[in-house]
Amino acid sequence: MNLKERFRLSRFVSGEKAVDMPITLNHRRIFILPTQRGLGFVVLIVLLLLIAFVYNNNLAYMLTFLLASIFFVTILHSYKSLAGLVVQKGRSKSVFAGEAAGFDIRINNPTDMERHQLKVTLQDTQNLTIKAHSTEHITLYSITQKRGWHQAGSVTLSSTYPLGLFRAWSPIRFNLKVLVYPKPAHVEIPFPQTSSIDVQQGFSRKGGDEFCGLQEYQSGDSIRHIHWKTFAKGLGVFSKQYGGEQSSEEIWLDYDYAPGHNIEERLSQLCRWVVDAEQAEIRYGFVLPGLNLPPDNGLVHYQKCLEALALF
Repeated sequence: MNLKERFRLSRFVSGEKAVDMPITLNHRRIFILPTQRGLGFVVLIVLLLLIAFVYNNNLAYMLTFLLASIFFVTILHSYKSLAGLVVQKGRSKSVFAGEAAGFDIRINNPTDMERHQLKVTLQDTQNLTIKAHSTEHITLYSITQKRGWHQAGSVTLSSTYPLGLFRAWSPIRFNLKVLVYPKPAHVEIPFPQTSSIDVQQGFSRKGGDEFCGLQEYQSGDSIRHIHWKTFAKGLGVFSKQYGGEQSSEEIWLDYDYAPGHNIEERLSQLCRWVVDAEQAEIRYGFVLPGLNLPPDNGLVHYQKCLEALALF
């Protein structure tokens, strides 16, 4: 690293280039500056030195040099409070827009020295102490604003140990990001009627079963048989009755049928339908411009639909 890069201001604030590998804190990554208490300590030393000089007092000289030696020795201890720690990124789970994304961080202390008064900061700060030859797992949170990839940014480890005269810190950047899904719409709109298949309120009947009518929902009835149109109108919970053998029900969630004044509102409504259909254990097909997923349900299908919405 040349001199220009070493004194680049961004290194002191956001750290060096983002990496995937574990990072060991050393003299190249740790920075130290006096705290407000440390600056006050400097003023005290200067005043004592002036008093000793004016009155030619040997005891005042001794006290001045003693405090000055404590001041400079504290620099080394402040550095050692972070030196040698190994920081590694963990896994992060996808969230919906507006929620806090959690980023897992592992901090390993392979030395014989216990680390005190450590602070780990992303948007909020967590305090911890790491014992010798141990590892701490922490989760740092960052509020998401919009769908798509959300970068963690710089994680800062800092400490004012032992006397609070100096702050040692190390900004670290990992290739750490989470996928943010659209925020589900607050208004629960019934599933759409699609013209691509033979449906009744979004349901596709396959086989020879005939619709017999509705009856009040009873404990034990399949959630997949709930008549959502009646429920959406506030008329109560009813389940559909069919003659013959039980057959599957399917709905299609199509971008063209999603209400909204702009793309984000339509994606938000689609997200609400996907969440509701998955919770109701209904098989649902999913249609976006350039993407057509056949009806299915389960975690894999659910994640495919949400990822498509996030990256649309």
